[in-house]
Amino acid sequence: MKILITGHKGFIGQNLMMYLSHDVDGWEFGDSEFPDVKGYDLVIHLGAISATTERDVDKIMTQNYEFSYKLFVACCQHKVDFHYASSASVYGPGENGFKETAPPAPMNPYAWSKYLFDRLVLKTLPSVDINVYGFRYFNVFGPHEEHKGPQASLWSKWSRSSGPHPLFEESDRVYRDFIHVHDVCHVHNYFINNPPQSGIYNVGSGKATCIADAARTFSGIEFDKVPMPDELKGQYQFYTQADISKLLDVIGEYSFKEFRQDS
Repeated sequence: MKILITGHKGFIGQNLMMYLSHDVDGWEFGDSEFPDVKGYDLVIHLGAISATTERDVDKIMTQNYEFSYKLFVACCQHKVDFHYASSASVYGPGENGFKETAPPAPMNPYAWSKYLFDRLVLKTLPSVDINVYGFRYFNVFGPHEEHKGPQASLWSKWSRSSGPHPLFEESDRVYRDFIHVHDVCHVHNYFINNPPQSGIYNVGSGKATCIADAARTFSGIEFDKVPMPDELKGQYQFYTQADISKLLDVIGEYSFKEFRQDS
């Protein structure tokens, strides 16, 4: 099988390039105007503006939505299966739950771009004859996260230095679903080798971990309690917990490890 990964130099992309045993090529924005998908069996589309604080809506929609749409169309035309990165950010504060069928509640331009592309894909699925999977990643962590800079997970930041590290004053009421990048790679690989019904799938651990409790597991690291930045107020997810029942119906019971340090 021949696979093309967009965003292959990014966090998840780097891990997938090493994880998959197939014939894998990479493509990044700037390599060319547009990737040629002819001759590939699968495109895994990871390239995107991932900063939730980015406020240039035109920039986000051009890269995250319009480019993704063009790539999706090309895959449909050339009969190339399509995996793409969606995001748990489409659920917003989670008041509607975290099941794939829950009403969306995006709170920033990045989240809107992901939801709008999900919506387009779901409306198109009945008319296409390729396998298409949108993976709503929850809080992914693991090796090569340094590429994400400020967007890197807490695990990555805490593991790389002794501190002091900023910790939001509200951290006792912040709960997040963390999943290791190797588990994300496992999901992609399983779907490649055992393609289920096309659609949107949550990719998380199914568990919510308190940020303050997680910080306490890192002995010897100093933390400074700081107020939440103004740019995050009104768009910060205080709670995420993936409903992974749909995913487990496909891959079976799988042991996601909440605090993996095998990077």
